[in-house]
Amino acid sequence: MSTKPSPAAVTPAQPAGRLLSLDVFRGATIAGMILVNNPGDESVAYWPLLHAEWNGWTPTDLIFPFFLFIVGVSMAYSFRSRLERGASRSELLRHVLWRGMVLFALGMILNGFPDRYQLSSWRVYGVLQRIAVCYVISAVLALWTDRRGQIAAIVTCLVGYWVLMRFVSVPGFGVPTRDVPLLDPDRNVVAWLDRKLLMGHLYEGTRDPEGVLSTIPAIATSLLGLLTGQFLRTERSPRAKAVGMAAWGLIGVAAGLVFDLWFPINKKLWTSSYVVFTAGLALVCLAACYWVLDVNRWRRGATPLLVFGMNAIAAYVFAGVAAHLIGRMHLHLADGTSLSWQELLYQRLFGSLASPPNASLLYSLAFVAVCWAAMWVLYRRRIFIKI
Repeated sequence: MSTKPSPAAVTPAQPAGRLLSLDVFRGATIAGMILVNNPGDESVAYWPLLHAEWNGWTPTDLIFPFFLFIVGVSMAYSFRSRLERGASRSELLRHVLWRGMVLFALGMILNGFPDRYQLSSWRVYGVLQRIAVCYVISAVLALWTDRRGQIAAIVTCLVGYWVLMRFVSVPGFGVPTRDVPLLDPDRNVVAWLDRKLLMGHLYEGTRDPEGVLSTIPAIATSLLGLLTGQFLRTERSPRAKAVGMAAWGLIGVAAGLVFDLWFPINKKLWTSSYVVFTAGLALVCLAACYWVLDVNRWRRGATPLLVFGMNAIAAYVFAGVAAHLIGRMHLHLADGTSLSWQELLYQRLFGSLASPPNASLLYSLAFVAVCWAAMWVLYRRRIFIKI
């Protein structure tokens, strides 16, 4: 993160002392996010590239919590380094607030880009907005509480959210498990509050996967990343850190699956079991990256993912803008039909090369490649855009 409060400060080179494994893990996560967000045809895409319809999970459902987890890990490194260089907590807080506002604003701009800036339907929630809120709240806890306070906050978020979803009566519908099913898609307190606050601005019409109340457990995801970052900054040996992360990760996966029996894993509601389960898997993945890249220093082939990892937000924004543009720019054909550039590329190019599911995958891979090429230009020039 840049120490100057500018929306797009540019540093000329990769900062020293970074964890290569964290940057590579971030790069893989962003690549996955771009891949699943841009299918040729979502209706024929392979199931691992789609979100679960409701309860349960697919590989796609791991991507967003992985990124929030990485935000927490990065925070531990960034804050400690700046404090050691003499920055005060109040200075860090000012930067955190500025960065949070910029991220939130970028999310709003992407939601409306390029032609949907209508106050009556402009979506307020979104991926970058959730990252912004979780980042700011987690940063405050990182700066002014110790490890025990952060653990208490995690437990409060997860247990409190379960109590809220399980026992609080939903106005107009009743008590979950007694009057309505637990986690009913529309008859739950999360969806009810979102409709009360922002009806007409919700991603799925009657609910939003990045809504207000479901941000509570999402904060726990970034705080679990923060604890992981603090663990990595201890004096333990690198091998002990890798083994510790893997062990705690497996415990988290098992605990999430057990918790699923009472509070189902659900990405759209960001349930407490989903937090524990995905944080466990994130720990396992980070442990594997750390073991390979930072313990054994097997680094050949890491550069492609590092290209995304060093400019993660820039890659996400670039992909969002590109997808909106090619989805809205139309070409009028000789037969009188009109196709968007996205439809034209998918149907006329990739559709002629493979079956519909494979054509959709090829389109997604090509889209990732284009985004990677744009980030490669920045990487080669040692330009790393920080918010």
